[in-house]
This record gives sequence, structure tokens and C-alpha cells, in this order.
Amino acid sequence: MHEQDLLQRIYSGKRALLKRQILAEALDCFLEQGIETTTIEQICERSGASVGAIYHHFKNKEGIVSMLYLSALQDQSQQRYQALKDVQGLQQGIAVLIHHYILWTVQHPQFARFLYTARSNFSSETQSQIERQNQQRNQHLLSWIDQQSDATQLENIPYELLFSLVIGPTENYCRAWLSGRVQTSPLHYQEQLARSAWYSLNTI
Repeated sequence: MHEQDLLQRIYSGKRALLKRQILAEALDCFLEQGIETTTIEQICERSGASVGAIYHHFKNKEGIVSMLYLSALQDQSQQRYQALKDVQGLQQGIAVLIHHYILWTVQHPQFARFLYTARSNFSSETQSQIERQNQQRNQHLLSWIDQQSDATQLENIPYELLFSLVIGPTENYCRAWLSGRVQTSPLHYQEQLARSAWYSLNTI
């Protein structure tokens, strides 16, 4: 249900109904069978769409994969932007970032799994598009940090290290939860993970 909500946010309106339906069924196919082994015909059968409709909207299977991936990144970024918009102060901001990352993962577990597994299936052109989108996401976060009155607390931390320190442990736990290696929801540990992220930034 939440996966449909995400697609509705990105591709709204009745005219995009078939596109949303194809993407939702393709996501299920990719997660159940693997991206490489899923065929266009299987997606057609699940979604009720014709081969022509799929090629019209996506050109090929990689087009479906890349649109799912970029849609997830876009939604995650937009939700993070809204979460941070009115937050003041680094410590509160870090806590909000961790909470948002966990909440998005719990609300959209299929898309979260897909983000972790899909990237090796892209062409160099799609990889470049993903890198540009990630750079924009990161730049927004860095701009928010620079606007905070206590931003100097992080001035000795290289930007390329910052994201690993903040999100790394949370991302690792979320991956373990999504794969079934741990059973406790990451929501249960969000306060500990937020404190851990803040502590790591202040002990370097």
C-alpha cells in the first residue's frame, strides 16, 4: 500500500495510472525473481499491460528498473527535505535525519530493498543520472548544515566522510532488518542510532 502511495506522489493523476501499475508490478517481480531473470512478458502478465505499452512508457526493462530507482531516490529526498525544513540546530537535525531514514525504510520496505539491490544493473548513462541526483541530495543537506548557527562543530569533518558517519550505522541496521538477519524494527532503535550518529560526529 505504501509503495503505491510513493508512486502516486511521483506520478500523480489518472493519466499515469497505467505507468504506476506497471511499476508496482515490476517492483514485485524484481524482488521475487531477481532483476536479471524477470522478463518483460512476466511484467505484462502481472500488470495487464501490453508489450507496446511497456515499451512506450519505459523503452526497455532497464528503463523500468531505472525509473523505479530514481523514483525512490526522489521520494526519499523530497520527504527528507520536508522533514528538515523547519529544524534548527545540528543535533536535532541529525536526529530528524535518522528518524526520516528509518521511517521511510519501514514505510517503503520494497523500495528500500530495491535501492540496495538494483544499482549493479544500470548502464553508465543511468549511473551518471543517479550520481547527479545523489549529488543534489547531498548538496541540499550540506546547505542546510551550513545555515545552522552551530555548523562550525563539523568544520573538521570532510564532507565525503560526513554521510558515512551520520547514516552508516543506521543504513547497516536497516539492511539487516530488510534481509531478515535481525527481527527488531529499526524504529525501536532510532533514538540509540541518532545518539550514536551525534556522538561519532563529536568525537573525531
